[in-house]
Amino acid sequence: MSSAKSGQADRSISAGSDFLQLNVADAPAGHLSDWLAERLRLAISDGRIPLGGQLPASRILAAELGVSRGVVTEAYQRLIDDGHAAGRGRAGTVIVAAPVSTVVSDARATLPPAAELFAATPRDDIFDALREAPVPFDLTPGMPDLAAFPRTAWLRAERAVFGRLSPTDLGYADPRGTPALRHAVATWLARFRGIRVDPAEVVIVAGVSQALGLVTQVLRQDGITAIAVEDPGSLGARQHLRNWRVQTPPVPVDGAGLRVDALSATGVGAVMLTPAHQFPTGVVLDGDRRRQLIRWGGLVIEDDYDAEHRYDRAPVPALWSMMPEQVCYAGSVSKLLAPALRLGWLLAPARYRDALVAAKRNADLGNATLPQLVLAELMSTGDLERQLRFLRRRHVQRRDAMIDAIRTHLPGATVHGAAAGLHLMVTFDADFSDTELAAAAFGRGVKVQPLSWHRQLPSRPGLVLGYAGNTPGDLLGGVAALGAVLREFC
Repeated sequence: MSSAKSGQADRSISAGSDFLQLNVADAPAGHLSDWLAERLRLAISDGRIPLGGQLPASRILAAELGVSRGVVTEAYQRLIDDGHAAGRGRAGTVIVAAPVSTVVSDARATLPPAAELFAATPRDDIFDALREAPVPFDLTPGMPDLAAFPRTAWLRAERAVFGRLSPTDLGYADPRGTPALRHAVATWLARFRGIRVDPAEVVIVAGVSQALGLVTQVLRQDGITAIAVEDPGSLGARQHLRNWRVQTPPVPVDGAGLRVDALSATGVGAVMLTPAHQFPTGVVLDGDRRRQLIRWGGLVIEDDYDAEHRYDRAPVPALWSMMPEQVCYAGSVSKLLAPALRLGWLLAPARYRDALVAAKRNADLGNATLPQLVLAELMSTGDLERQLRFLRRRHVQRRDAMIDAIRTHLPGATVHGAAAGLHLMVTFDADFSDTELAAAAFGRGVKVQPLSWHRQLPSRPGLVLGYAGNTPGDLLGGVAALGAVLREFC
């Protein structure tokens, strides 16, 4: 963009020069609005105006540039019409999307082609590749608010742990986990998930993903080579099971949760469920379906991935509390604190417990001791419960911001699963490919997950959108940019 010419300094005002070095002397006669809109587009493209950034008030910028307010208003309106900006009334005009041709070019060395990421069949490392792709708006589900990690409480707990640490605590430990954390987890589960369990029955694992791997190994030894999964249901969990050479027949989910009649028709002896907050629909497995599962009699793998995050409904007890000899239960702090901690827990029926402990020992000799002791301190002092209460308030604000943005910019979308969790599912009454929609949104700087990734059975198009890790402003900007893409499809 041209900077002010020295011979025309009288036409450059100081504040206007500060804002992108704009100089109306560079504008062709009679085309001030065209010139200003183009300068703003270029500034968005090269990052001088960041996505989510607010443009100066039209009255102020007009006065600084020495032009009529109508010139600035018209330029802003062109950005809005192009889908690059959104008007927020008294909050001003905010940049919500960059020109398609430049979003990828700014990160062309690391940004993979959208067609590669959003292929018809997702590749095994799709979530790694998607996480590493740099775009302005990340609306993918599964990530908590990492900026809210309780660093002060964690450091305080570390100091307390090191103050009483003995030399023997630094040696090899019980593969089930430290007694302190197993006791703290048992207390946590009793308080928040309705589970009464002896600490000796708790196995500490490196997150739910390791729990699934251990359970799958043990079940294969028991002759179980197929585990039914919910449909829709987590693509990541399905990929993980298949990597352990287990078949994953789909079972439909409706408004009451998994259809147990359809589960029985598959003939399999095990099923993986997310009963407290089904992923991705958000429905709760109701009481009748739970009783049907007891009568069904097979093994249930219960992934309790984000059950503590509830907002507008009463708590739902874990399946384990009803049928402990029929359930392998897995949970973690990945959605409460951070996935990087790799700390979770596994409960299993007595007939599988020794085999699971042996599998854990063979995998890694047990989780690292020090993080276990720090987490136990956070749980026992009440700091983790305080963090949960804080996150619930914060997540409600972000959820509401996303819902408001969806109503404004995705008027044809139906929202599902708003009462709990860290994500929303939206569906559309239209005929288009949600994978192509996600690819086009990626090209406009927005990461989302198409609902079809999480389905094996055909269904209407949709998206799975995470909100926990984004500010309300970013949520508005991302959904507005997504809306601009959607208008091209419908």
